[in-house]
Amino acid sequence: MIPTIVLWSHAFAALLFAGIGVAQLRGRGASVPRTAFLAALALTSLWALAIAGIGTSEAITWVAESLRNLGWLGFMLALIRHDWQARSDRGVLTIYGVLALVALTGAVLAIAYPATGADAAHGTVVVRVLLRMMVAVGALVLVNHLYSLVAPAARGGIRVAVVALATMWGSDLVLYAIAYVGGHWSPVLVAVRGLVMVAVAPMLAIAVHCNGNWTLHLSRTVAWRSLSAIALAVYAMTTVVAISAIDLFGGDYARIGQTAFVVGSAAALLTLLSSPGIKAWAKVMLAKHLFRHRYDYRAEWIRFTETLGLPGEDAPGLEERVVKAVADLTDSPAGLLLVADGGGLTPGAGWRWDGVPPAATGDALAAILAGGSHIVELDSVRAGRAEPAELAAVPQWMVDDAAAWAVVPLVHLDRLVGAILLARPPIDRSLDWEDFDLLRIAGRQVASYLAEARGRDQLADARRFDEFNRRFAFILHDVKNLVSQLTLVARNAERHADNPAFRADMIATLKASAGRMNDLLARLSQHHSGRADEPSAVALMPLVERVAKARGNGQAVIVAGDRAAFALADPARLEQALGHLIQNAVEASGADPVTVTVAAHNVTVADRGCGMSAAFVRDELFRPFVSTKSGGFGIGAFEARQLILGMGGTLTVASREGEGTRFTIMLPAAHPTTLEQAA
Repeated sequence: MIPTIVLWSHAFAALLFAGIGVAQLRGRGASVPRTAFLAALALTSLWALAIAGIGTSEAITWVAESLRNLGWLGFMLALIRHDWQARSDRGVLTIYGVLALVALTGAVLAIAYPATGADAAHGTVVVRVLLRMMVAVGALVLVNHLYSLVAPAARGGIRVAVVALATMWGSDLVLYAIAYVGGHWSPVLVAVRGLVMVAVAPMLAIAVHCNGNWTLHLSRTVAWRSLSAIALAVYAMTTVVAISAIDLFGGDYARIGQTAFVVGSAAALLTLLSSPGIKAWAKVMLAKHLFRHRYDYRAEWIRFTETLGLPGEDAPGLEERVVKAVADLTDSPAGLLLVADGGGLTPGAGWRWDGVPPAATGDALAAILAGGSHIVELDSVRAGRAEPAELAAVPQWMVDDAAAWAVVPLVHLDRLVGAILLARPPIDRSLDWEDFDLLRIAGRQVASYLAEARGRDQLADARRFDEFNRRFAFILHDVKNLVSQLTLVARNAERHADNPAFRADMIATLKASAGRMNDLLARLSQHHSGRADEPSAVALMPLVERVAKARGNGQAVIVAGDRAAFALADPARLEQALGHLIQNAVEASGADPVTVTVAAHNVTVADRGCGMSAAFVRDELFRPFVSTKSGGFGIGAFEARQLILGMGGTLTVASREGEGTRFTIMLPAAHPTTLEQAA
C-alpha cells in the first residue's frame, strides 16, 4: 500500500509540475522571472519522476533533489533581483551561494557513495542526511526572508508561493530529521512528502496567476536578522556535522574532542558577537553590498527625532541630545557641541567626549562653516588634501586629536548657530556623498532645535522684563495718585497750617501715604507681591468713608448705605481697589458728585459722567494700558478687578453713554463666627 502511494503521489506531482511549466510556456505577460521559474518546475518534475520510477535510495534521486533545491533557490534569487541594480548582485550571490554550495556537496557525496568502502558508507549517509537538513533549514530561513521583503501592496501571489516553498522544504526537514534520529528511512513519510508535493503544485499555479507586481524591497532590519539567522543555522549545522565526524573518526577520544569543539566554537562565536568592531564591520558590509544606499533613511530619521525629543540618562539636556542624535547617524561614539559666540566658536556640551578643548576656536573656521554646506573632514586636513583656506582655518587642537573625525555645521536661516565635532566611528572610513547629505540635513534640523530653544530663553527673558514693566506701570499709576494727594495736602498746608485739626489730618495722611509707598516698593520686587493679608471680616462703611475722603480731592463723594455691613476681604487690597474706582469716577464725573453705596457685602460706586459703550466695556475697559483719558495709564480698572478677584469677589459694570457708570463690588459674606472673631 505505502509503495503504491509513493509511486502514484510522486508521479502525479511530476505531471502537475510539468503541466504548470507548459502553461507558463504558452502564457503571456507573466510577472515572475520566467526562465528561473520554468527551470525550477522542470527540475522538480524530474525529481518527482525519479522518486516514482527509481525510488529514494538511488544516487540519481539524491542528485535530482539537489538540482531541484538549486532550481528553487535560483528562482528566489531571480525574484529578489527583479528590481535590483547590478551593484547588489555580489551581496545576493554571497547569501545564496553558501546554501547552493551545501546542496552541491550533497550531490557530490551521492555520486561518490558507491565508491566508498563499507567502513565509510554509514558515515557518508549520515553526512548526506545532515547536509539535506542544512539545506532545508537554510531554505526555510531564506523563504522567510523572501516573504519579509515583499512590498505590502503586492503580497497577493508571492504570499501563496512562499507558503508553497515553505511547505516543500518543511516536509523535507521533517523527513530528514526523523531519518537522522531513527537511523532509517520511513516509507510513510516518503509517501506523505509525495502527497505534500501534489498539494504544492496547485499552490504555485495559483501564485503565478495572481494579479499584481512581484517587485520586492529590502528592509535593513529584516536583512540583518535574516543573515543572523542564516549564520546561526549554518553554525548549528556545522556543529552537528563536526560532532558527527568526530564521533565517527575520533575513537576513544571522541567525547573529549566533541566537548572541546563545542566549547571552543561557542566561545569564539560569543567573542565575535560581543565585539562592537565586528558588529560595525558587518553592518558596513551589509549596507555596502546589499543596498543602493548606506542608510535606511526612514529608520535613521525616526531614531534621530526620538533622540532629540526624549531625554535619556546619558543625554539629559537638549545640547547633549543634539550631539548624540547627530553622532548616532554615523555610529560615532562621542561628540562635542561648539557654540557660535560672536565671530568664533566656543566649546559647549559634550556627549561622551573626553578631554577639554581650548576655550575658543578661531573666527576662520566659523566663517567657513557659516555657509552651511561645508562639512570638514579632519582626515583630509591631516593629510593635507583639503583646500588651503580649510587647512588654515581648522584649529591645531582638532588636528592633534586623533579621535576627532568631522565637523558638522549647524546653520539656521543662513546664520551659524554652532557646529558638532564628531568622534571617529569604530570602523574607520572616509566620508562619502551620503554622509555629507545626511549630516548636512541633520545639522540644519538640530540648528533649528537650538535656535528655537534660544528663542524660548529670550522670550522668557522678555516676559520677565515685561512683567517688571507691567509691575512698574501699576506702581507708577499708584504713585500718580499719591502725588496728587500729597500735592493737595501741600497746597492746603499753606492756608491751614495753623489749624491743629488740619495738622493732625495732614500727619495721618502723610503716614498713610508713606505706608502705601512702602507697599508699592514691595510690589515692585519680583519676589514680593505687596502686603497681602488673609481675608477677614471687614466693616465696609468706615473703610469706604476713609477712601472717599482721601480720593475726593475736594469734590463731593457721597457715601451712603448700611453702616453695619461686613464682608470677607483683605482690607489693604479692598482699599486699593476702591481707591482706583473712586478716583476714576471722580475724574469721569467732572463737577457732578460721586455716590458710593454700601449694602450687605456689596459696594457700588456710581458717577454721572459720559459713560461707556457696551463694546468698550467688553473689549477695552479691563485691558491694561488702554485708556480714554489724556495722560491715563489704563490700569485702574484692570488692577481693581484683579485685586477683587484675588479676594474671591467679583466686579460688575453697568454703563450707558451719556448717563454714567456704576461699578459694583461683590465680596464673600462674613459669617457670624467670623464677625465674632473680628469683634
